[in-house]
Amino acid sequence: TDTSYRQSARPVFGRRGPERKSPVHVGISYEFHQTTVCSIPGVETAVILPCAKSVASRRISMATLYVSPHSDDFRSQLVLIAAQFSAPKPALGKGVPSGQGLPCLVLSDGLVLSGALAVAWYLCPERLTGMELKEASLIRQWLSFAENEVTPVACGAAFPLLGVLNTNNQTADRARSELRKVLGFLDAHLKLRTFLVGERVTLADVAVASTLLLPFKYVLEPGLRKSLMNVTRWFETCVNQPQFRQVLGKVALCEKAVPVQPKPSSAPAAPTSSGHVQPSAAAPPKTEAQLKKEAKKKEKLEKFQQKKDMEQKKQQQQAQTEKKNKPEKKEKKDLGVITYDIPTPPGEKKDVKCPMPDSYSPQYVEAAWYPWWEKQSFFKPEYGRKDLSQPNPKGVFMMCIPPPNVTGSLHLGHALTNSIQDSLTRWHRMRGETTLWNPGCDHAGIATQVVVEKKLWKEQGKNRHDLGRDAFIAEVWKWKNEKGDRIYHQLRKLGSSLDWERACFTMDPKLSYAVQEAFVRMHEEGVIYRSKRLVNWSCTLNSAISDIEVDKKELTGRTLLPVPGYKEKVEFGVLVSFAYKIEGSDEEVVVATTRIETMLGDTAVAVHPEDPRYQHLKGKTVHHPFCDRKMPIVFDDFVDMSFGTGAVKITPAHDHNDYEVGLRHDLGFINILDDNGLLINVPPPFLGMKRFDARKSVLQALKDRGLFKETKDNPMVVPVCSRSKDVVEPLMKPQWYVDCSEMGRQAAQAVRSGELKIIPETHLKTWFNWMDNIRDWCISRQLWWGHRIPAYFVTVNDPSVPAGEDTDGKYWVSGRTEEEAREKAASLFGVSADKISLRQDEDVLDTWFSSGIFPFSIFGWPNETQDLQVFYPGTLLETGHDILFFWVARMVMMGLKLTGKLPFKEVYLHAVVRDAHGRKMSKSLGNVIDPLDVVTGITLEGLHAQLVESNLDPLEVERAKQGQKSDYPSGIPECGTDALRFALCAYTSQGRDINLDVNRILGYRYFCNKLWNATKFAIRGLGDDFKPKERAQLSGQESLVDRWILSRLCHAVELCDSGFKSYDFPAVTTAIYNFWLYELCDVYLECLKPVFAGSDTVAMAVSRETLYTCLDVGLRLLSPIMPFVSEELFQRLPRRSAQAPLSICVTPYPEATEFCWRSEEADGQMEFVMTIVRTIRSLRADYNLTKTKADCYLQCLDQNTATMVQLYCPQIQTLSSSGAVVALTTQPVPEGCAVAIASDKCTVNLVLKVPPASPSSPRAYQTPEA
Repeated sequence: TDTSYRQSARPVFGRRGPERKSPVHVGISYEFHQTTVCSIPGVETAVILPCAKSVASRRISMATLYVSPHSDDFRSQLVLIAAQFSAPKPALGKGVPSGQGLPCLVLSDGLVLSGALAVAWYLCPERLTGMELKEASLIRQWLSFAENEVTPVACGAAFPLLGVLNTNNQTADRARSELRKVLGFLDAHLKLRTFLVGERVTLADVAVASTLLLPFKYVLEPGLRKSLMNVTRWFETCVNQPQFRQVLGKVALCEKAVPVQPKPSSAPAAPTSSGHVQPSAAAPPKTEAQLKKEAKKKEKLEKFQQKKDMEQKKQQQQAQTEKKNKPEKKEKKDLGVITYDIPTPPGEKKDVKCPMPDSYSPQYVEAAWYPWWEKQSFFKPEYGRKDLSQPNPKGVFMMCIPPPNVTGSLHLGHALTNSIQDSLTRWHRMRGETTLWNPGCDHAGIATQVVVEKKLWKEQGKNRHDLGRDAFIAEVWKWKNEKGDRIYHQLRKLGSSLDWERACFTMDPKLSYAVQEAFVRMHEEGVIYRSKRLVNWSCTLNSAISDIEVDKKELTGRTLLPVPGYKEKVEFGVLVSFAYKIEGSDEEVVVATTRIETMLGDTAVAVHPEDPRYQHLKGKTVHHPFCDRKMPIVFDDFVDMSFGTGAVKITPAHDHNDYEVGLRHDLGFINILDDNGLLINVPPPFLGMKRFDARKSVLQALKDRGLFKETKDNPMVVPVCSRSKDVVEPLMKPQWYVDCSEMGRQAAQAVRSGELKIIPETHLKTWFNWMDNIRDWCISRQLWWGHRIPAYFVTVNDPSVPAGEDTDGKYWVSGRTEEEAREKAASLFGVSADKISLRQDEDVLDTWFSSGIFPFSIFGWPNETQDLQVFYPGTLLETGHDILFFWVARMVMMGLKLTGKLPFKEVYLHAVVRDAHGRKMSKSLGNVIDPLDVVTGITLEGLHAQLVESNLDPLEVERAKQGQKSDYPSGIPECGTDALRFALCAYTSQGRDINLDVNRILGYRYFCNKLWNATKFAIRGLGDDFKPKERAQLSGQESLVDRWILSRLCHAVELCDSGFKSYDFPAVTTAIYNFWLYELCDVYLECLKPVFAGSDTVAMAVSRETLYTCLDVGLRLLSPIMPFVSEELFQRLPRRSAQAPLSICVTPYPEATEFCWRSEEADGQMEFVMTIVRTIRSLRADYNLTKTKADCYLQCLDQNTATMVQLYCPQIQTLSSSGAVVALTTQPVPEGCAVAIASDKCTVNLVLKVPPASPSSPRAYQTPEA
């Protein structure tokens, strides 16, 4: 047993500042290596483990876990929760192993691991103990924190109430005070975090949450929990995880902290002061002395309870008396839900002359501004300009919105896109550029048709075929007109500064004409052609679908999946091996497949040319067991010799790889599936069977013929249609294709030459990989809703012209009208137009085709409009990296092809939003959040109600409800639009994916409240008669803090300018946040209080000018990201001139050339002052002098330092809340001082106690606590 860590490895967890720092644990080994002694914090027994953790799972399956049955033994509950994460789980033993404490784990070889943290660490998989070195280190630090910091205070506060410890009131109060300090640190840590380490539950959360079970159950009353909102939210999130609930059930939180009766158990156990539980199942009978002691203890408890009851009764009587004596106050309105109640017609300016509410409220702030912005035409590029055709010397900024699907509503991924795009748009507009952000909506062919078909079936019991094509399309338009505006409503609520008069819908006549023109031109050039090839086919939708509409479902082995149209689930994830007999021989070749039913369409067996096992089979054939088909054995490099037997069955008509092999070896292409997934071109009894019913029948038939070999689990990916949830089939279909080879080459060259810039450059590899290896694009869809393909099949009523086939492109012509197509056909076949019969293709174009020409179709292309001349090409395309190929690449290719120009100069790709656990947003997981629910807040019941109203299956609804309950046990609090936008922009630094915790956004609402209170204080300080100068400039009379805050303001301007230019949004948000919170509010406003309360009118006037400049510029810096609160506060400030812009959104954005007051001297001097201030604050916190203004003596190394300190004593005194501040050089320091070094030139001496011989100071200070 190694317990030396107790002395050498205590955690460094000092109290050297106003806030506790993160726990740091030193010198503890956690690695499970051969013969390594495991020293784990808090473990009474460390054991030599003769096995590596990599083989631990094999030992856990044969291990036995012993725990206490006591319901309040949090150490046993800790290991039980850890065991829930373990795979396999250990067996639970009864009783207590000889000589061991609980909990403990007895391994299969008899070795014993004891101590809760050691057992939990051993049981947990690597994802809970840290996948990376840094993560594992942080988790170990938190384990140390749980054992050494949390456990003592948690037990100290809870045990007296449980009757385990007898303590006096003073000791109990101190224990509760210490608990609040620890929880205060945790609360601060969790303010912007979901879990303690990373974005998922780890052993750190399990350990700390388990240790806090007793306080949350018995000590922390509702009022205290309310003040610890972040800790409480985190704790509830943890205990609602499935693994916690399995062990704890529903955890009832404390309602009132009163002594409780000990809970009975089958084997009672009592925790000790260190938190360990000592079993008493095998304890000897109690002695007479023990019984007397217990009786005495019970008597004391009863007296204690009586005393508490009397005190409570006395307090109630006193409160009632005070209530009678005092006049009743009017009930205060809840500050969290302040609303703007002044009647304001839509489009009229909001009343900002009324007094500011006491605190920030999103509902109040965001009311009335957006309709006013719209009515004033601030979002139109024509605002402030007489003629768009006249060049703007400041430039043009144009960006089109990635058109969202008309079917649904925006989720947080869309909110991220629009927050970034609107911030950029507003920034460019404030810079004076001619700015257009063009809105639009996509008709979403498949998605919309599915939604309307479901609606028809639900309401009328009809499908689209019952109505007919024209009537069904009319129904879709009706649905679009009724429901399709929700997205635009959401965009307005998010503050998006779009030019709504230019809004486009991809099925509008203007855009439909552009789509038709694009198809005809490209077909005439031969770029669009018709061919029969493999496509992704959805049997449920009866349509080909694009790759982006195919979800890849990964399976680890045998899995039963639901498939539409089948009552029973279908088996996937197995590899079936069977044999083909060699023709004219007893020899056989064994092949394997995951889709056994496709063997009915096999036309060959392939082996590798260099495989020695099959060289003798060259020129041979195999016999198909269910028909007379003879299939050649072909030799092809694509075969992997090391996989299975090295022989592969080839089904060219139903597999993408086999299709290529079939082309190379001129094999037969036998299609065995019709559009509905029924078997065709196969012998009885399989003919007419459903595809997955045939799977069972084929397998049985192979067994009957003795050809079946084996079935085994096989990891695989199943392609599933994202719309219908059907399993996608590769199917041969005649379709329209776009030849992308030349367009792809041009798109790649545009990036290589620098003509098109992709940001960040990490996506360049993906771009070149796609463009250099691009395949032709299937653009036809077997739907009714969409742009019907303007192509016609030609039948010539002339015997000299042979009849054509559907797959023959020569018999297809395109035209803008049927008459144009007829004239083309007559010319093509050399006959008169009256001998031509035309049949228009029933299919529609892929939605991505119309999206590909969106950047120029919205401006009226192919017509030469003014908008097309001014705004095309655009400036920027901003979107998520997940549609780089599906949309961005196609816009580039089609722009170059049809206009000869790139559609934009730059592409900025932001991260993809996932939930707090790193999971993709999915309705079935319940983690798809409407951004408006974050803005306005929503209850858990409200989230559940949205699921019920969705199109999810009942089982998926229940699963999603559990996900919501786990992530949002108390619903989603009201955060407001500004906080949501700020949070999303701040998140973009996390790389390719963003794990967004909705609860963190609440932290930025508090930032809005800080802005509100700061501006409210500043307006009061400026006074009603304040009139700022016409331009911001230095007067030469500024104090150090004035010069310093202006220097910091200029620095923030520089950072914001460079951040926007480089798309570094976190740099912008950080610069704004730091300036407002840590520099303006925490320092400058505090320094202004004595100035405004003083009598120096010159200093007061200078400070007011400086303060106004900070507010004015600070709000303008903030405006692109937080448009509502910045407008509300800006409108309440006085203007520099009568000609000032009406709104902050059209006020010039601060530029570094204008605000050039950076002063390294002021920054350095103020940093020295703040170093002293922080040191004094730290000492005050250490010695609990938070409510006492202690005198401070600053011992300086030389006279220059003393002079500087003396000069800034007022600021030091104000910011550190000190009494007198005295600079010393050679003078002695008074006795009874706490000492801390501020810098190499200054030492802080804080008076703690007045010496007896020095009665000059009337203060009496308390001595430091032990």
